[in-house]
Amino acid sequence: MSITLENLSKRYGGLIVVDRVSLDVADGELFVLLGTSGSGKSTILRLIAGLIEPDRGKITLHSKDVTSLPPQKRGAGFVFQNYSIFRHMNVADNIEFGLKIRKLPASERAKKRDELLELVGMAGLGRRFSDQLSGGQLQRVALARALAYQPNVLLLDEPFGALDVKIRSQLRRSLKEVQRKLRVTAILVTHDQDEAYELADRIGVLDRGKLLEVGKPEALYARPETLFAATFLGAGTVLVGKTEGDTARFGSLALPIPAQTAHEHGAPVQMLIRPEQIRISDDEPKEVPVLGRGTIIEQTFTGALRKLRLRLPRLSATRQLSPTIPFGEEGMFVDVVVPTGMPITSDELWVSFTGWHILRQPELRLLIVDQEAPIGKANTLSMARLLVDKMDATATVLSVAGDEDEVETRRAALVASLSNDGLGQPEFRVRTGRKPEQVLAEQNEFLYSMVLLAPRVGKLGDRTNGKHERRVLRRLRRLGPELLEVLENSHTAIMVVKSPRPKVRKILICTALGEPGKNDVLVGGRLARRLNAGVTLLHVTKEDEEPAVFAEAHLDRALAAIRALDVTAEVKTVSARTAAKGILNHSREGDYDLIVIGNHGPQSRSIFGRDDVMLQVLVGSDRPVLVVPADQ
Repeated sequence: MSITLENLSKRYGGLIVVDRVSLDVADGELFVLLGTSGSGKSTILRLIAGLIEPDRGKITLHSKDVTSLPPQKRGAGFVFQNYSIFRHMNVADNIEFGLKIRKLPASERAKKRDELLELVGMAGLGRRFSDQLSGGQLQRVALARALAYQPNVLLLDEPFGALDVKIRSQLRRSLKEVQRKLRVTAILVTHDQDEAYELADRIGVLDRGKLLEVGKPEALYARPETLFAATFLGAGTVLVGKTEGDTARFGSLALPIPAQTAHEHGAPVQMLIRPEQIRISDDEPKEVPVLGRGTIIEQTFTGALRKLRLRLPRLSATRQLSPTIPFGEEGMFVDVVVPTGMPITSDELWVSFTGWHILRQPELRLLIVDQEAPIGKANTLSMARLLVDKMDATATVLSVAGDEDEVETRRAALVASLSNDGLGQPEFRVRTGRKPEQVLAEQNEFLYSMVLLAPRVGKLGDRTNGKHERRVLRRLRRLGPELLEVLENSHTAIMVVKSPRPKVRKILICTALGEPGKNDVLVGGRLARRLNAGVTLLHVTKEDEEPAVFAEAHLDRALAAIRALDVTAEVKTVSARTAAKGILNHSREGDYDLIVIGNHGPQSRSIFGRDDVMLQVLVGSDRPVLVVPADQ
């Protein structure tokens, strides 16, 4: 291998910029590191070149450990985005500069210079200065200078980023020709997917300092493993359904899950459909999976192809991650590409698909809602640190600003206060608008496993019309209107943290009977397995009543499902005047660290519902409560 990186890491202050990156680049390979701004790709290049030192890890170039060597002893040529041409030298002198430093004879320097000028398409322009050259020509000079002393590896940091589209395309072809002729091993970093596809033998996808996936361009496009790669490497529709055995269910659709991407039973499952895999037709297809009948809401002419976007009714028990659904939109969007000459006979069309891809089971992602109140903030962060540590989860901290002028100030404050706070390498996001709406919008755009927030007391407004409702309203003030609005509309499990626990060893799952209770059991069981915690399944009966036969059968199946996850579990049945009192009393007597309870259906979501057990438990509990929505 020409380049080998082993657990390479770099931190600036409290921020991890490169996170345990390991990579092998073969001899003569043109490898592309692809990622968004701030993903760590340029930092990796500078670490390889020796321009900065790693905090940990090892760098090997052509079987030689160069981790501690200075840049000039590594044999790496570097091409920067801003060219870094010496303005006081002409083209010929720029190319010869490195050769002079190495004390090569003038005749050898001249021969090498002329060969490189010919190679990069600059023959006859050796006497020109930088102000006489175009941007594309300057970058060709920078490439020739980097290649002059025959480096072991060539490192290119967004070399075409400052050029216009036509020049970029020409230089890509030139670079590939030069790299192939010289058989030099090269790493190029870019944020441009088209550039990566055109140049790369292989692509490495970076996100927040982590190398997520490596593969050939065609394979990464057709069979990405992660949501980030799926959406960053091309357009497409990404739907989230539920696993049932070895089947992925999206509403009435049941699709097989390949063995290599097996999921836990009941876990969320993500399906990618590329635009070219979508089919539209006047008549309902019979032989392929059908998403439904949709309406064309947008058309874009792109030359040979036309892009269409259709709105369809949302599939039951299915969420959409891509394209992004605007807040408040109840439908589902699907993108499709068709030949420009294809006649579109109607705005109302059937939508089906001929291919799809199941992504690997997503990693755990926590959304931590930043709290302005110090106590609430401390409680939420304390619980988040425990979960990140024990579950190997990634964290995103969300703050909501009143307007755009506050965004950068909020972001800087988050980075300064939380970068080294035991959350690993968190992502910091700032949105503007009403807090509940932005928390829900964030959930809709990204697939989070759990949202952590603390109650915040506030005014609920005058929505009462009776004595009972006023009493309920007074109790709910302890939770706050923002939390209630999020709970009312969330499709993601919400952990409400009044006071954190130092450990999570015992989990109390308050299971509802029938189909809704299955979801609570599976979500709580998977969480217990990751935390290595024991589970008690609790069923509350009215005082002096025996559990119904169907309740016992449900509890037996729930217990079997939990134990199938290799979690220690037991069943408890208690009697109480109300279900909420039974749950609260037992949670205190058993000193449980976490309560898991469902949020099922419109009746239980009504904040004035007389039987709203979930809200009563939230009001009365002094320990964290995980609220599981019906479609989690």
